[in-house]
Amino acid sequence: MQNQIVTFGCRLNIYESEVIRDNLARSGVENAIVFNTCAVTSEAERQARQAIRKARRENPDKQIIVTGCAAQINPQKYSDMPEVDNVLGNQEKLEKASYLNLDGEKSKVNDIMELQETALHMVDSYDGKTRAFLQIQNGCNHRCTFCIIPFGRGNNRSVPVGDIISHAKQLVERGFREIVLTGVDITDYGLDLPGRPTLGNLAKRMLKMIPDLARLRLSSIDPKEVDDEVFELLANEKRFMPHLHISLQAGDDMILKRMKRRHLRADVVDFVARARSLREDVVFGADIIAGFPTETDDMFENTKNLISELGLTHLHIFPYSEREGTPAAKIPNQVPKKIRKERAAILRAEGEIQMQRLLESRVGKTEKVLIESENKGHTEQFLPVQISGYEVGEIVELEISGTHETSLRANRVSVAI
Repeated sequence: MQNQIVTFGCRLNIYESEVIRDNLARSGVENAIVFNTCAVTSEAERQARQAIRKARRENPDKQIIVTGCAAQINPQKYSDMPEVDNVLGNQEKLEKASYLNLDGEKSKVNDIMELQETALHMVDSYDGKTRAFLQIQNGCNHRCTFCIIPFGRGNNRSVPVGDIISHAKQLVERGFREIVLTGVDITDYGLDLPGRPTLGNLAKRMLKMIPDLARLRLSSIDPKEVDDEVFELLANEKRFMPHLHISLQAGDDMILKRMKRRHLRADVVDFVARARSLREDVVFGADIIAGFPTETDDMFENTKNLISELGLTHLHIFPYSEREGTPAAKIPNQVPKKIRKERAAILRAEGEIQMQRLLESRVGKTEKVLIESENKGHTEQFLPVQISGYEVGEIVELEISGTHETSLRANRVSVAI
């Protein structure tokens, strides 16, 4: 019987779902459905519970295991669901032993705040075998007013540099061309380690010690805490991908202060300007919340205008969702949900305009493309390209001939790199 993993939420959850898949196989568990949940919004939890109930109706004979941030924060809620057989915490889901005794107590969830370190788990498979996520830290020391995640992930815990490099070497030896460094708050990497290595220092050492690593990419970063060595890599290392995803959240200073973010609007403008001065072809994505409590029309316009002003493209837009247990949920003057959704749609539309402009700007240029399937790949800026005739895993130089909806089209003009 085949196991099934249903993943909600972030890239870190995607990575950890592969660890879960390996643990299930090594533990001899069969015929199970594991829900790796997200707790970033109340809507994410609602979707997870709905999916669990549907899975039970359609699979009455399967074992249903619930884990992830939602299960960590409120294990009783999921233990009380009659559809659920087992509940595992965020630490327990990564341990083989948790799956060896599923017939014991229904809920295994320890206090995540007591954890002092993050172990690196070797993952044996990724879909496509071209790009691998590599977790370099877990947890977060900051307490943004809208965010419940630190209570699901604990405080910042970094993986030692040597362990990361060793794991990355193995991934490259197994054929992966690109590695994405991921975590909850990767710009805080190393603060808890001897010598306090930075994210940039880690990336520089990886690229130096793994010459066969073709591409190194970062997941979401905090613009206020990016260290100088990240900028040095952007300027001098072509294997460091020119695609930076900013944990922005808003483009208005008052909203940013009420969110308890570490940056202001000017910090983001300066960050983007500095990066572009070092590497002209760098592109920027962003996470943005629409309709945060007290957000006026003018405040919203400040965020919308920042998207066009900076040419932000790879956008993740979320209408604000009250999250029980967060300070933001108690702020007076909550924006009506209808307006939140309308504002989110406006921001997405602006992001699509900027993306179309970026795609059109690449026409006629030569791009290095990592082939990820029979008919698709991604450029260094993570722009999708429609192409056929190459082997999955190849990196090829292609002439961009045009655009098609939200992707580029390319001519088959060169050999593999």
